[in-house]
Amino acid sequence: MDYSNNYSTTSYGAQGGATGGGFMPGSQSETPSGGKRSYGKDTLRPVTIKQLVDAHHPHPDAEYFMIDGAETTQVTFVGQIRNISTQTTNITYKLDDGTGIIEVKVWIDAETFADPSHPGNEKPKPVEQGYARVWGRLKAFNNKRHVGANIIRPIQDFNEIQYHLLEATAVHLHFTRGPPEALQQAKAGGANGQMGGMQQGNGAYAGSKADASGIRPLPAGASRAARGVYQTIKESPQTHEGLHMSDIATRSGMDVGEVLKGGDELQSLGMIYTTVDDSTWAILDV
Repeated sequence: MDYSNNYSTTSYGAQGGATGGGFMPGSQSETPSGGKRSYGKDTLRPVTIKQLVDAHHPHPDAEYFMIDGAETTQVTFVGQIRNISTQTTNITYKLDDGTGIIEVKVWIDAETFADPSHPGNEKPKPVEQGYARVWGRLKAFNNKRHVGANIIRPIQDFNEIQYHLLEATAVHLHFTRGPPEALQQAKAGGANGQMGGMQQGNGAYAGSKADASGIRPLPAGASRAARGVYQTIKESPQTHEGLHMSDIATRSGMDVGEVLKGGDELQSLGMIYTTVDDSTWAILDV
């Protein structure tokens, strides 16, 4: 699967004609050159809300965001609706997917909204505390982020929640570690521990224990806090749920603030992941 140019693995069931959420390269006409980017380069990427919150502009004038170092335009995600607010021109949904909370705005078609017999009003509607899938574009206004949605629809098969998170994880790993083929080649390298050219400098695993377990070494530029957190998780007895940050602080002698800073760095590097809550981490093996 090649996620670098577009994302088209799963059919999400977005129906709505021209307002559908799956925008692929060439699906829209390009705008004249004049500083604005071409919408013909749009892609559709599955994400978590935390990724949307952490996304950044590559430069001050950019109209798009970067996630995992890759340009991101159209996104899709799944979450539970915590609140619905109906305004004159739009409906605002507040969605929570367990990694964060973000507002989703859907603009109202006045003609459709006012006509109960319109076919568009016969479709199932998202409800508070229910789950929904969103297709849209991440936007920022007055330093507050929201998603301008093309479509939002209620989740009817709850398996969709799980496979969405798996797809978002697969794409995240693709951009942070490289394609699966490179990882397979790295494992096949055995004793030399090379990461198929994905790591710069000395890519060998640090010792035979790391070779056997498949745990990657930290990048050379990792901070002291990140190294302390990573080493503590790696060497401490634990269940499959990992270690809570307060436990890491006790075992390592670090203060909680330093542990939290190190944990955030490790998550951004794709070295650890959260388990039972946002403060409990485990090492993400190769």
